[in-house]
Amino acid sequence: MKHVIALDVGGTGMKAALVAADGTLLHEARRATGRERGAEAVVETIQDFAAELLDLGRERFATTASAAGVAVPGIVDAENGIAVYAANLGWRDVPMRELLGRRLGGIPVALGHDVRTGGLAEGRIGAGRGADRFLFVPLGTGIAGAIGIAGRIEAGAHGYAGEIGHIVVRPGGPACGCGQRGCLETLASASAVSRAWAAASGDPDADAADCAKAVESGDERAREVWLAAIGALADGLVTAITLLDPRTLIIGGGLAEAGETLFTPLRTAVEERVTFQRLPHIVPAALGDTAGCLGAGLLAWDLLATEVPA
Repeated sequence: MKHVIALDVGGTGMKAALVAADGTLLHEARRATGRERGAEAVVETIQDFAAELLDLGRERFATTASAAGVAVPGIVDAENGIAVYAANLGWRDVPMRELLGRRLGGIPVALGHDVRTGGLAEGRIGAGRGADRFLFVPLGTGIAGAIGIAGRIEAGAHGYAGEIGHIVVRPGGPACGCGQRGCLETLASASAVSRAWAAASGDPDADAADCAKAVESGDERAREVWLAAIGALADGLVTAITLLDPRTLIIGGGLAEAGETLFTPLRTAVEERVTFQRLPHIVPAALGDTAGCLGAGLLAWDLLATEVPA
């Protein structure tokens, strides 16, 4: 059976799969990223993991993987196959495509940004299936975005497109790691809600999931924290809607796990803020934490489809 190798590299863990041409996950595996051992060790672990999948696929399906796709965090030069920078993993200018290609016996390798790769999967085979224009926004430790246009993800001229988390929605607000103040992710990410609820509740261990549960139980303090985050999120999303006019807006990440506790007030808040703009369908992501792996598989299959035979 023809298949490709897919790898989704995160700050603490890696997910990998063998993926068939129709998107079926033929095999799944997970491994710790091991970032505490340093950047070089992480890169070696990625190569080892991919090589194990190559051997497993050959044994199980009597054929070598046709290609590999890998999604990594941080700044990515997908065109040249370079993992430029990742703060969480400590690497700089890693020639990931070249290293993996060599380790995997010369099969073609595609490299992608983790959020854009997850967005590719959500748009093509997940919650955005059939939408010609979509925006995928995962709400996790930070907030990122992937702009979908006609079945592909727009990376921008320099690979920075979709950084919705760094739209300033509250000028002069909380300091952001990017150097600005009042960025969307400082107010509406899962980590931002966790910080706000820990302070409001007096429980330093409280997190965003606890806040959502408190909202559902009628806690007024939790409701204030929750609605403040949703208001900031709606402001950022309306800016994105104004610029991009997406048909579907896909919300994923940890906060989306709150379900309608998030989506009902969010849809209302966005609707209250639009004037001339057309409202997109606002829907939860469908693929969960498999999106990155599935997207990496799609990158690999897309690479094979565009390769010119020698």
